[in-house]
Amino acid sequence: MRKTGLILSLTLLISVLGVGCSTTKTTNSQESGKALPELTIGMMPATDVIPFIIAHEQGFDLKHGVKLNMQTFKSAKDRDVAFQAGQLDGVGADLIAIAIYNQGGLDVKITSTTFGGFSLLTGADDVKTVADLKGKSVIFSKNTSTEYVFSLMLKEVGLTEKDIKLTEVPQIPTRLELLKNNKADAAILPEPFVTMGKADGLRELNSTISMGLSPFVIGFPQKFIAANEGAIHAAYAAYDEAVAYMKAHDQSDYIDLIIKTVGYPENQKNVIKVPEYPAASQVTTAEVVSAFAWAREKGLLKKNLTPEEVVSDVAFK
Repeated sequence: MRKTGLILSLTLLISVLGVGCSTTKTTNSQESGKALPELTIGMMPATDVIPFIIAHEQGFDLKHGVKLNMQTFKSAKDRDVAFQAGQLDGVGADLIAIAIYNQGGLDVKITSTTFGGFSLLTGADDVKTVADLKGKSVIFSKNTSTEYVFSLMLKEVGLTEKDIKLTEVPQIPTRLELLKNNKADAAILPEPFVTMGKADGLRELNSTISMGLSPFVIGFPQKFIAANEGAIHAAYAAYDEAVAYMKAHDQSDYIDLIIKTVGYPENQKNVIKVPEYPAASQVTTAEVVSAFAWAREKGLLKKNLTPEEVVSDVAFK
């Protein structure tokens, strides 16, 4: 009896230690009656966050076995500080950020692209095209996809960044205010700030959508992916259900949530056009190659990273 009791005690101890050593986000489960695994994702206040927000609001995340916690940041720098401090599980970022993360020793993988974009806006009467920006002032965020995209826009018209008076303004809302107050000739902005700017008379010179570019992605550290594959897969299932929900419902059914979360002004409720989101998909090899080549030219990426080394198929298994 003593021997049997000892064996049972050891078995119980091993079981307890096994639970204590495992990652909390992977041990929690709906079936066991415990809290669902939670994914905290840092995003910019842009339209690419909308499907995730609706997925949580409609309970699609809980239905698929995960709890989404979306955190929005006014600048990429603030987002990156939180990510590097371990306050975020994943990030809604861009391809340039992915290059910088990996160059800095963070093994971050792209789990999908997201549907969003940048537009180049102007309020200057003498600026009709991108070519007219030669010698003009443009505000943007340095070492991010805003600079990357702007450099491609300039290249299309035979200009380089040296032809422009560039001013770095990381905070997106500040960029719009400066442009509206004639403190710059143009600025690179995402939605909803593009819609807000157009409502105040600003004009669009070019956009990533017009150029066929998709620089936005979702990324997670490989270590986190390995320990939380089920939760990440569930998050994307919820994302796709949110996309289907938006296609099946009138925009008026969820526009108030978008206004509250993304930051559209209430008085623009009737002019907002929510994009027709596709289901989650992976970034293309060509997009990664192009962005990483630019990052190398700028000295942001020195490692010889290939697309295969920074892309994860965890969401599409």
